[in-house]
Amino acid sequence: MLWRLLAIVCLALAALGVVLPLLPTVPFLLLAAWCGGRGWPALETWLLGHPVYGPPIREWRRGGVVPRRAKWAASAAMSTSAIALQFAPLPLAARIAAPLFMLAVAIWLWRRPER
Repeated sequence: MLWRLLAIVCLALAALGVVLPLLPTVPFLLLAAWCGGRGWPALETWLLGHPVYGPPIREWRRGGVVPRRAKWAASAAMSTSAIALQFAPLPLAARIAAPLFMLAVAIWLWRRPER
């Protein structure tokens, strides 16, 4: 039951990511499919067969593949966020640490294989 609950939460976050530009969709779908595989096989099957979201999930499972378009979109979103953070009333440590973390994520992301 816990796997199903976690899958539903991840699906809800993914649905929010469709309409909120800075919330990622596919990572939450990956997590929802993973949780579904442990406690809700019908959901996992549905996600893997979905015409839009199924291919990225299957590609990730085959070898950690991230399409170039997704890499560019994620990099643009992280860059925009890093710039916006510089104008936020946050401690200097947060304005430095968050962009450095985003840079580390971007480096990891660009090292992932493509199609």
